[in-house]
Amino acid sequence: MSSNHFPCIPLVLRYRQERNTINDMKTLTVRLPEPLVAEIEAESRARKISKSDIVRERLQRPKKSPRAEAASFEAIADLIGSVDNLPADLSARKKSYLTATRYGQKRAR
Repeated sequence: MSSNHFPCIPLVLRYRQERNTINDMKTLTVRLPEPLVAEIEAESRARKISKSDIVRERLQRPKKSPRAEAASFEAIADLIGSVDNLPADLSARKKSYLTATRYGQKRAR
């Protein structure tokens, strides 16, 4: 019998193979915050795969090491403090500074 007579055979075999691997897995129950659950559900719907698959993929992603974060900082270290004439307390008073400089307001043309 060839697959020409039964075109669904490859699909059935693939489905069975996927389901057989799931039987080899253990179950783990976790409690997640609502926003994270909503994010996982939205991605699951968008990609049309199960929530379990989304969680598995996220758990298998390579973790960022502290070394990688340090390398990111080193890449921009020469830019820190490179803007002149800004107030020393800019981070604490950014709203008043932006208001004083009229940032975000429409300008006359």
